[in-house]
Amino acid sequence: MSHQHRRDWLARTPLARTRIGGIAMVLFGLSIASTVVLTPLSAEQQGIFAIGGFLLALLLGRIPGHAMTIALAALSCMVSLRYIFWRLSDTLDYTGWVQTFLGTGLLLAEIYAVVALVIAYVQNAWPLDRKPVPLPDDLAEWPSVDVYIPSYNESLDIVKPTVLAALALDWPADKLNVIVLDDGRRPEFREFCAKVGCGYLIRPDNKGAKAGNINHALTKTSGEYITIFDCDHVPTRAFLQLTMGWMLRDKGLCMVQTPHHFYSPDPFERNLASGEAVPNESLLFYGLVQMGNDFWGATFFCGSCAVIRRTALEGIGGVPTSTVTEDCHASLRMQKAGWRTAYLRIPLAAGLATERLMLHIGQRLRWGRGMIQILRTENPLTAPSLNWPQRLCYFMAMFHFLFPLPRFVFLTAPLAWLLLGENVIAASPLAILAYAGPHILHSTMAGSRLQGHVRHSFWSEIYEAVLAVYLVPVMLATLLDPRKGKFNVTDKGGTLQEGYFDLRAVGPNMVLAGFLMIGVLWGFVGIITHAPGSLEFQAYALNLFWGTLCLITVLAGLAVGRERRQVRERARVGAEVRGSIRLADGRTVLAGTRDLSLGGAALDAPRPEGLATDCPVTLTLDVGGGSVDIPAEVLRWTEQRVQLRFVPRNLEDEGHVVRAVFGRADAWVDWDDVRRDRPLRAFLEVMRSVSGLFRGGSQFSQMLGLGMRKAPQPRAAVAMAVAAPPASPAAGPAGAAPAMPAVPP
Repeated sequence: MSHQHRRDWLARTPLARTRIGGIAMVLFGLSIASTVVLTPLSAEQQGIFAIGGFLLALLLGRIPGHAMTIALAALSCMVSLRYIFWRLSDTLDYTGWVQTFLGTGLLLAEIYAVVALVIAYVQNAWPLDRKPVPLPDDLAEWPSVDVYIPSYNESLDIVKPTVLAALALDWPADKLNVIVLDDGRRPEFREFCAKVGCGYLIRPDNKGAKAGNINHALTKTSGEYITIFDCDHVPTRAFLQLTMGWMLRDKGLCMVQTPHHFYSPDPFERNLASGEAVPNESLLFYGLVQMGNDFWGATFFCGSCAVIRRTALEGIGGVPTSTVTEDCHASLRMQKAGWRTAYLRIPLAAGLATERLMLHIGQRLRWGRGMIQILRTENPLTAPSLNWPQRLCYFMAMFHFLFPLPRFVFLTAPLAWLLLGENVIAASPLAILAYAGPHILHSTMAGSRLQGHVRHSFWSEIYEAVLAVYLVPVMLATLLDPRKGKFNVTDKGGTLQEGYFDLRAVGPNMVLAGFLMIGVLWGFVGIITHAPGSLEFQAYALNLFWGTLCLITVLAGLAVGRERRQVRERARVGAEVRGSIRLADGRTVLAGTRDLSLGGAALDAPRPEGLATDCPVTLTLDVGGGSVDIPAEVLRWTEQRVQLRFVPRNLEDEGHVVRAVFGRADAWVDWDDVRRDRPLRAFLEVMRSVSGLFRGGSQFSQMLGLGMRKAPQPRAAVAMAVAAPPASPAAGPAGAAPAMPAVPP
């Protein structure tokens, strides 16, 4: 028996592999769960139960195999549902309208978090790791493909690499039609497309934004399949060869989606992680959630990096224009029409992440508005032709974006006692700890086990804390009137010559941090002024602990607002590519790259004798299936390392640079190569990130002490984060869901 089979022995037992056996196991599990959830216990008995459950979780966590991962998730569900049952049955004895208002709000937030937690566990219970399907040997059987590259206000420098890479796709030239859809109607784009042999389309108006642009192109082209790339998503040459096999094999598929990989750091990676190997925010969705969706047949379109069957898209009247997340909306309608979708967890294109926190917030605002629009206008829970797992996966994608109000409630819950003296849970502090503590611990442990390879503990809380205040009004307004809102384009690219603290992006959270600081200080006063062991002392202690955790989360969000200087116009990507450097005198030096960018390369190569400064060279790189020659000049050459700057002479040379940097079939194979999560280490890393706010010389410290320098104004734009909030063992136990909600790209 193989090692993998030994690890998952429980899932491969005869009982588990039969329909009757599976039903019997589910019924047995439900009977155990109902007993665990509904059995009343005293506070002392609940404490013993909590210790036993924690020891069981530790034991299960040490056993490898996916079956044990599911067991941990099931145990977490039971503990969390038991907590909610206790909250509903024993803790709602309110005495005043303020207490009733705050207590009811906290309870609803907790119910939201636990519902999201349970659905997320089901959604990601068994991720489907789909593999590519080979294409027919006869090229005549390969279909025709239209490649759409929509653009509106992006610079030609951003769009050019995507066009050049699309033209270099490994596909028969007579079956490939690359078209720039220019809603900006710019003469320089038309001229560039004519020079490189790319199609160019404009339309009379910009009605429907990106969706309308694509729908217009559908009427002007005739390819059997449509491939869409956002204008900064540069495809590898293998994109079509690795995705199209599934479309030819399964005639019921309307779409194959691939990950959105970002080769530049997002604001959280650049400003907060600061060198720590923290997974990119999008890796949770593209590295796990979409695989879970695929298992249930509910993968949805993410707007780019996908192949779509023309007949399916035309069958629903084109891309919907009634919401600002037209991508997810389109896949929902295609699936309602009877089509299936698929997800291939292989990054075959790479783009630019949002580079400023305010742009990141703006992008998440659009995603949140659009997903709530779909929820209100086309509720997936009532969608015909979908089975219940599909409905739940689509529902979760939209339900997740209701997180801002619950998150805000969780962050402010301890202030009810610390500042207002209101007890919003009618139970003793020890009883709250006995019920809420297991809820927090189990969800953290199960979440780390299930998604630790794509999201580290506590980072989802930071993402949501940054966004919550901004998204609350958008969420409420869209729930009331889903017709409001318009599509906005996210700005990409640019440099930042001097770092600054973005008060505009984190200003609301600075106010929240101020209130939390006051609450924490008052909590210390309460502990000092009450006798140890008294109920008041216990209440202050628990609320102080919870308030401190909230303060740490908010301060970490403030640290993201410390924008670091960014002087490189081109992001570097790590790459090990074999090649050689040909000197002007004809000598050749073997070399291997360390990193590449559109502007140059760093290579390992021995320095030749008699090398002139700034001498011109030709870099030859093996790009798979051939090599490319790139004109360059030497910037610096030490004994064993050289830095080159590319000096392309024409568009052909620029195309070679793009093929070398982005077009290699194996360009992004290490996209998910991150450390496995360890919750304690993740918490310490968050603490280190927060401490940067108060180091001498930091801009935040200067703001607090000596005033603030005027900051450059970032451009407004458009996007969201993840996870249900951690539970409050004090004034308001929240629901600590692992960060697994479905987040659109």
